[in-house]
Amino acid sequence: MQLGLKDKVAIVTGSGRGIGAETARALAEEGARIVVTDIDAKVAADHCAALQRDGFEAIAVAADVTKAAEVERLVQSARDAFGSVHVLVNNAGFARDARITKLSEADWDAVVDTVLKGAFLCTKAVAPVMAAQHWGRVVNISSRAHLGNPGQANYSAAKAGLLGFSAALALELGRDGITVNTIAPGFIETDGVRNLPHYQKIKDNAIARTPIGRLGVPRDIAGAVAFLASEAAGYITGATLHVTGGRFAT
Repeated sequence: MQLGLKDKVAIVTGSGRGIGAETARALAEEGARIVVTDIDAKVAADHCAALQRDGFEAIAVAADVTKAAEVERLVQSARDAFGSVHVLVNNAGFARDARITKLSEADWDAVVDTVLKGAFLCTKAVAPVMAAQHWGRVVNISSRAHLGNPGQANYSAAKAGLLGFSAALALELGRDGITVNTIAPGFIETDGVRNLPHYQKIKDNAIARTPIGRLGVPRDIAGAVAFLASEAAGYITGATLHVTGGRFAT
């Protein structure tokens, strides 16, 4: 299936590793030109180099998505290299888990700022570019945790916030030819997840509660992003796609 992404320019935040890296690759395989960005310059450069070795067009830009000036530089770098921006995937984020009585203000701010403020700043920066060409796709990576997880008040709040953010912007930006959608992944097996304490116990519990009977892999999310970024999804906006293997609240 041709998704109509050839020569489109895609910024994927947090794309040095994990879901973001696989999403960048999936979009590149559809012919998009990729801006790999991560707060870690080496991680971004390494994944960009891997894409380039495989014949894809890509640049690497290190940026902290919680800083407006760095986001503006990121978007300008994309435009300088490729001429425009057509797709934005707001993927940057992480968890810092603790029960509410032990959750520090710093860990609340770090998680909420990266997930929510990062999405706000990046979308604000690309929206005028997309509106001018009357074509744009914004895909926000939320989580099944938007339904609530104990010990994840900061992460669940931030990921739930992305749903409201997307719904509001779908109404606001639709007239400019920009769609805004959300993907809520379930338990996705990344290197970071495999390094968690009690990984095997967490994995076994997740599989037991997932109707499909396996953990997700980054490619499961990347494929969903590629669809929502495509011409085929041009009449879809304000939607939340759960990619969870059928696991929801439990």
